[in-house]
Amino acid sequence: MKPLLLCLLVFFSVIARAEVVVTDDTGATVRLKEPARRIVSLAPHVTETLFAAGAGGKLVGAVDYSDFPEAARRVPRVGGYSKLDLEAIAALKPDLVVGWASGNSPAHIEKIRALGIPVYLAQPERIDDVAKNLERYGELAGTSAVALDAAAAFRSRLQTLREKYGTRPKVRTFYQIWQQPLMTVGGGQVISDVIRLCGGENVFADLKPLAPKVTVEAVLKANPEVIIASGMGESRPEWLDDWRQWQTLAAVKRDNLFFIPPDLIQRHTPRLVEGAERLCGHLETARGRRAQ
Repeated sequence: MKPLLLCLLVFFSVIARAEVVVTDDTGATVRLKEPARRIVSLAPHVTETLFAAGAGGKLVGAVDYSDFPEAARRVPRVGGYSKLDLEAIAALKPDLVVGWASGNSPAHIEKIRALGIPVYLAQPERIDDVAKNLERYGELAGTSAVALDAAAAFRSRLQTLREKYGTRPKVRTFYQIWQQPLMTVGGGQVISDVIRLCGGENVFADLKPLAPKVTVEAVLKANPEVIIASGMGESRPEWLDDWRQWQTLAAVKRDNLFFIPPDLIQRHTPRLVEGAERLCGHLETARGRRAQ
């Protein structure tokens, strides 16, 4: 073997084993002696984003409902994001666990850390944070080449939306997560940021909880021009049309009751930009109906 080639191989071998230091979304520092080889994901959106960052092949465990891409369905399960199977996680001997700050139990996270397993906590609050997590996952898993490309593509689509809708007239928007109890998104939730991106105004942006409960009376008082709902599946929820009984509501008078599949808008993944494109389109439709 030629000396130069041997030196290059040694160099890249050292780089591959170099210490990885990353700051997670809570401000905590995550240190790995080398890029992770055995990763456990504690949220469906984390699983999807890890695959998008090129780290899917290193996943040895994931929670229920980790169903995208198709390969994610074959990753062994470690319980649900709110009810983790700690024994199953430990048995997989991961060298990295990626959790969800607002979705996983803090007590469970601390128990995982007590086992000496590094934990990265994700908590995207702005749509741009998806790109940041892609990059960080790439660093943690040693798949930056894939992750950086995915992040760049995501940012490019976001910039297109900002340029197209950023200066459009504001549209007062109510985003409905569920019917009973009636739930929406607060100003710190990433969906609220998507609404802003599209030139909308979340009528409950002043609420601090990420997913606050509200009353019908509060929605009627806010009088949104648009109501957007997602529900649980790929079909428009029947309860979205329950708003039609209030004919004085601006969204009802202008027929601005819209549906976006939850996987595209309620998961903090690269597909969020597709959900944003749909939401922007719905708000633009509402603007066009003002003159009717």
